[in-house]
Amino acid sequence: MSAATATPVALVDAREEGEFGGKAVQLGTALRAGLPVPPGFALGAGCVEAVAGGDPAATAALRARFEELGGPVSVRSSGIGEDSEKTSFAGQHLTVLNVRSADATVDAVREVRDSGHSETAIAYREMLGIAGEPRIGIVVQRLVEPDTAGVLFTRHPVTGAAERVIDAAWGLGEAVVGGIVAPDHFRLDAEGAVLERRAGRKDVRLEVLPGGGVERVRVEAERVGELCLDDEDLAALHALAGACEAVYGGDQDIEWAIESGTVWLLQRRPLTAIG
Repeated sequence: MSAATATPVALVDAREEGEFGGKAVQLGTALRAGLPVPPGFALGAGCVEAVAGGDPAATAALRARFEELGGPVSVRSSGIGEDSEKTSFAGQHLTVLNVRSADATVDAVREVRDSGHSETAIAYREMLGIAGEPRIGIVVQRLVEPDTAGVLFTRHPVTGAAERVIDAAWGLGEAVVGGIVAPDHFRLDAEGAVLERRAGRKDVRLEVLPGGGVERVRVEAERVGELCLDDEDLAALHALAGACEAVYGGDQDIEWAIESGTVWLLQRRPLTAIG
């Protein structure tokens, strides 16, 4: 194993999908294009296997990268073949949020790697006709602690209409992605004009714990049905959608977060579920 293979790289330098996976490479592309991506680093599949196997050099390099970046961080899979034009592994692999130490980061990398080798993940790969052993890259990024977060589709994922479709909730976006709440729902036309605002029932939010991990917190009664995005937020998300279209081309499936007025791009994949 080469030293480069066993060493994490800055996320902006993740360029090879065959080693780092689509998620890492797409975020690297976003950083090079100036999009608002939280800073982080990427582990190629070889580095992940080395860490999982207890290789001292790979583990030391991972610890050093964590200390350089500083916590808390999120640890997410970037499996080879994920988030492509034809396949999306959304929800199949573990994400570990609010990791606050180098030791915990090493543990999280091993947990995410193991999730890619689970029976469920293997079955999903077989259903998609993907042969061979899973190869899991990993993205480690500074954790955003958002006021609101959610998902954005640059084309309606059901009707195929040329609309922005946004689902949003209070706190961390995993509440939306994981179906924990019924999110607020917005539709914008191609120019950003609001077509629909529909309040959901956001009775809990996910918040980070001081010692690591997250917890569900009950939302104040008056905010359960209060819209969590205003016109300024929607305009900023419309602008992010346009920027992603300009960089990547095609239709986008975006995970985003808004922290103290700043919009962050957390993940991006091609939209695969139209019709």
